[in-house]
Amino acid sequence: MNGFVPGDSGLNRRRFVAACAGLAAAAVVGRPSRALAMPRSAGPADPALIDDLVAANRILADQGVVDGYGHVSVRHDRSPDRFLIARSIAPELVTADDIVELDLDCNPVDDRGQRLYLERFIHGEIYKARPDVRSVVHHHSPAILPFAITGVPLRPVYHMSAFIAAGVPVFEIRDAGGVTDMLVRTPELGRALAQTLGDKPALLMRGHGAVVVGRSLPESVGRSVYLQLNARLQAEAIALGGTPTYLSQEEAARVLALPGGYERAWQLWKRKVAAR
Repeated sequence: MNGFVPGDSGLNRRRFVAACAGLAAAAVVGRPSRALAMPRSAGPADPALIDDLVAANRILADQGVVDGYGHVSVRHDRSPDRFLIARSIAPELVTADDIVELDLDCNPVDDRGQRLYLERFIHGEIYKARPDVRSVVHHHSPAILPFAITGVPLRPVYHMSAFIAAGVPVFEIRDAGGVTDMLVRTPELGRALAQTLGDKPALLMRGHGAVVVGRSLPESVGRSVYLQLNARLQAEAIALGGTPTYLSQEEAARVLALPGGYERAWQLWKRKVAAR
């Protein structure tokens, strides 16, 4: 008799094993679908780029642009649709082991359970909207906040901040998301911020901070440092009374046409933080 026989423990055991095998196979089949949902890595980044990103974090802390909060990212050197950023950690403490690779939707390519910056969508959405941008900085420098809440525009007061002549718009998060906790923690808010930034080199965030972009890490870091310095100098000049004399558009254009950018300062800043 080939059918099921009540009490036939051997046959029941075989059926139980077969059922378990089927469940195991189903579990294995389910794994690739989850794995496929995880973005593919662009491959190992240039170690020099990783070193520069670590240095950028520490430079921004050394220059007082960031404290325990704020972050800087750079596009992956192998793929424009991936970027590198530290895990959620104070910038001054960042090491090469803290750098993670994200896709432009801000998903990690290797989810090791590490905490990520809540506002990583600032970076991802700007990279989507601006192919020319290679690096993004977000900071909360107190020097820039008065210009983010008063309607007084930031304008270039000296040649090191000539890039400000392009204009520094203010992102009003209420217009994009109503009443929030002020954090750009969703793709939708990130897209709204990127739209406000437009083709400009920087923007202010009302009641929050600033975002600065660049064609390289040295440029985004240099612009962040001198945006902060310009804000301090402009506020001091306004406090003295009278009308400050700002750089004209033509003066700013001539400054920006000079070769070198912030490279000299970048090398100095890198050496300072490396010596610590």
